[in-house]
Amino acid sequence: MTSTITRVLRHRDASLCLGAVVVSGFGSSAMWLVSGIWVKELTGSDGLAALCTFALWAPALIGPLLGTIADRTRRVPLLIGANLALGALLTSLVFVDSPATLWILYTVLFLYGACGAVTDAAEAALVTAAVGKDLAGDFNGLRMSANEGMKLIAPLAGAGLFAACGGAQVALLDAATFVLAAGMFTLLRVREDVPVGAASGWRAQTAEGTRHLWNNPRLRPLVLAGGLTMLTSGISGAAIYAVVEGLGHSPAYTGVLYVVQGAGSVAVGVASGTLMRRFEGRRFGGASIALTALAVVLHALPYDVTALAGSLANGLGLPCALIAGMTAVQRETPQALLGRAAATANTLMFTPTAVGIAMGAVLVETVDYRLLLPVLAGARLLIAAPLLMSRSRPATSRRPSA
Repeated sequence: MTSTITRVLRHRDASLCLGAVVVSGFGSSAMWLVSGIWVKELTGSDGLAALCTFALWAPALIGPLLGTIADRTRRVPLLIGANLALGALLTSLVFVDSPATLWILYTVLFLYGACGAVTDAAEAALVTAAVGKDLAGDFNGLRMSANEGMKLIAPLAGAGLFAACGGAQVALLDAATFVLAAGMFTLLRVREDVPVGAASGWRAQTAEGTRHLWNNPRLRPLVLAGGLTMLTSGISGAAIYAVVEGLGHSPAYTGVLYVVQGAGSVAVGVASGTLMRRFEGRRFGGASIALTALAVVLHALPYDVTALAGSLANGLGLPCALIAGMTAVQRETPQALLGRAAATANTLMFTPTAVGIAMGAVLVETVDYRLLLPVLAGARLLIAAPLLMSRSRPATSRRPSA
C-alpha cells in the first residue's frame, strides 16, 4: 500500500492535482460553515442561514448539464480559468454588511456551487490523464482523505477568523486559495488534445453521459448503490441529534461523533486503492455499504462506546462506496465522455443526501430513532447484497479517446 501511495505522490502531475484540491478544499470548507454563521449574525434567522447550504447544493441538480462543459474544452485551461474566476467572484463578498446585501452572498454561493460542478467533472477527467486508470483509485482515496481532513480543520479555522475579523476576511482567504490552486494547475504537464467539435446539441451531448452510465453493466450498479446509500445517510444524519439525546449528552456531543467519523474517512481513503484492487470494485463497494449498515445499528444502542464505534464505521464505509463508484466511472469511460459521465455520477450519488436529510427531518419527529436506524440498516444490506453477490469480472480494456 505504501509503495502505491508513494507512486501517486511522486507523480508530478498527480501531486499538483492533489495539492490544488487540498488548498481549494481548505478555503471551501471554511467558507461553507462561515456563510451560515454570517447570515445568522446579520439576520438572526435560522431559515435564511440554512439557505446558504441550499444555494451551494442547488446547482448539483443540473450537474450533468454543467459537466458537459468539461468535455467541450481542454480540462487544464478550464480548471485554471474556473479557479481564477472563483477567486475574483469571492472578493465581491467584501460588500456584504447588512441584510439588504445578502443577495450578493446567495448569488456568489450559487455560482460557487455551479463552478464546483464543472471543476469536479474536469478534475475527474484529468485524473486518468495525469496518473492513468490503474492508479485512479489510489488518487481518489487520497483525495477523499484530503477533503475529509480539511473538513476537520478548516471550519474551525474559518470560524476563528470570522470571530476575529469578520466574514469578508474569510472570503478573501478562500479567494486566495483558489488563486493558489489555479497556479498549481498551470504547472501541470498533462497532454490534452483539443476536443473535436460535436455535431449534436448541448442537450444531446449531456444525455450521452447519462446513457453511458445506465447502459454499462459495470457502472450502473455501483453508481445507483452509492446514491441509495447516500439517501439513507441523509436520513441517519438527521437522526444524529436524537442519538445524542438518547445518550444523555448535550447537542455539542454531536461534534465529537463527527470528528470520529471524519478521522475514519481520512484513514480509509489512504487504503482504499489497495483494498479495491484486492477485493474488486463491486465487492469493495458492497462491503463498505454493509459496514455502514453495522454503523447505524451501533448508533441505535444506548452506549457511548457503540456510538463512537458506529461513527467510526460510518466514516470508514461511506467514502468507500463513493470512491468505488467514481473510480469505476473513470476506468470505464472514454476521455471524450468522461466529464459528462463524472458529473452525472456526482449528481446521482451526492444529491440524494439532501433528499434524505429532508426525509429524515420528518421521520425523526414521528418515529423512534431506535426503530428507524435498524430499518435503515436493513435497507443498506439490501443495497449491498447485489454488489457482494456479483461475480468478479476483469475490467474492460478501453483506449481513451480524444
